[in-house]
Amino acid sequence: MKSSRWFLFLQPMCLAYADSSFEAACRAFDPTSHLNNATLRLHEYLPANTTILLPGIDPSCSRYNQTFTAEACRFALTIPTSNRSSFIYEMILPNTTTWSGRYMATGNGGIDGCIKYEDMAYGLSHGFAVTGTNNGHNGTGGEAFLNNEDVIIDFSYRALHNATEAAKTLIEAFYGNPANKSYYLGCSGGGRQGMQAASLYPEDYDGVVIGAPALNFNYMSTWRASFYNITGPANSTGFITKDAWTGLIHDEILRQCDMLDGVDDGILADPSLCAAIFRPEALLCSGDNTTDCLSPKQVEAVRRVYSPLYGTSGQLIYPGLSPGAELQAVDRLLAGTPFPYSVDWFRYAVFSDPSWSPDSWSIADADVAEKINPGNARTWPSDLSPFRDAGGKLLIYQGGSDNQITHFDTQRWYNYLSTSMDATSADLDNFTRFFVVSGMAHCSGGIGAWQIGQNAAGAKGVSPKYDPESNVLAALVQWVEKDQAPDEILGTKFVNDTASLGVALTRRHCRYPLRETYLGGNASSADSWTCR
Repeated sequence: MKSSRWFLFLQPMCLAYADSSFEAACRAFDPTSHLNNATLRLHEYLPANTTILLPGIDPSCSRYNQTFTAEACRFALTIPTSNRSSFIYEMILPNTTTWSGRYMATGNGGIDGCIKYEDMAYGLSHGFAVTGTNNGHNGTGGEAFLNNEDVIIDFSYRALHNATEAAKTLIEAFYGNPANKSYYLGCSGGGRQGMQAASLYPEDYDGVVIGAPALNFNYMSTWRASFYNITGPANSTGFITKDAWTGLIHDEILRQCDMLDGVDDGILADPSLCAAIFRPEALLCSGDNTTDCLSPKQVEAVRRVYSPLYGTSGQLIYPGLSPGAELQAVDRLLAGTPFPYSVDWFRYAVFSDPSWSPDSWSIADADVAEKINPGNARTWPSDLSPFRDAGGKLLIYQGGSDNQITHFDTQRWYNYLSTSMDATSADLDNFTRFFVVSGMAHCSGGIGAWQIGQNAAGAKGVSPKYDPESNVLAALVQWVEKDQAPDEILGTKFVNDTASLGVALTRRHCRYPLRETYLGGNASSADSWTCR
């Protein structure tokens, strides 16, 4: 689509300009001549290994600089979507000699408007022409949603779609040929964006990689909001401390569940098995134990954390937290503070009331949010046949120890899609595959073999391998372009997440509904595991 409106001035810290025909072509290219109403905010040539500084980016985005290893042409635009909304658009085009002929759009996270320059750099390093947007607003907060449905619509789906249409126009104008294939990469809120794209605009992308997707968005926001009600404030009587969650409670979960997969390694290969049997009552204080234990009220809080959340009519709002996820959840969901994304969603998008307080939250708010469904952000598609029929491929991954969006809900959506499309798992395998990564937290990190090439976050400075066996982006490209679908994804965990210290473990992660199954032998070797 066409386009325009704001950008913060970003300063390049470049090497000396190379004298090349690509540089000349970059400097001569005027993207605004190919788009209606687009406003140019920045235009520059980037020699290889250029580090750009980002001094004007909203501080909440925590992005201060980014290195691009490949020679490229960069420009930023503002693109209007209505008379009261617009989005910032960044595009980076590789040298014509290194361009793979592919285009990749990148997503955002949470409810934010933070361009993921790191994902753009990742795509560029593998020959993709790449784009990113601020999703129609700046920073990680939701203030811009207040009384402006157009900004919410941009956040929900429109900014990404319009940016993709603009990208296809500009790629053809710059290179003289359209992109051969178009891809998308995003996690969390970016995962939700990718699912929206596959559902609403099935021809935008040939392949979509989404991690930990924030599906069921209004109910997910409700679930996150509920934790403050469960835990109480951090200074309240009986509050369960971080040490208790990561020590006493986590240890009890492992005592009851770690051997369910046959290996005593601290990783739950299938947390659903644990969720079915875990009894926090084992931690109740008794007459001779009043220290390393929990009060009845605390035990009830633990039970609620791992149990499904139900609504006013008895409807399932959201499954419980995955056992094992408490290790990282202590810093957000279990920290005794309101979850900020949920607060801003209810405050600015649902109730349009800046004075709304999370202290007033109740489960009835879920009904209000779902009824209003601001910007159609719910994201719970029942039919992806248009995407399938267009030849699209959807690769989903999520950590089994996701500490912000439980993978149980993604499994629930997969089962719902199977039922609503009257499709078996074999049918869905033709265009949708969902991989659960045991021991991985939200999008990356964790105690499991979490490095699967989902982003540029390698092991402390080391870029992830780019091969279809162990890299979800490369696997998707092979699936789209060679019709070779991934059956497993090989994950790696480095010692202290530092590649120079060596490999701690590898594991083959399975497409749902198969599960990781131990065969015997060295449990740290992927060869000791299979999918069944």
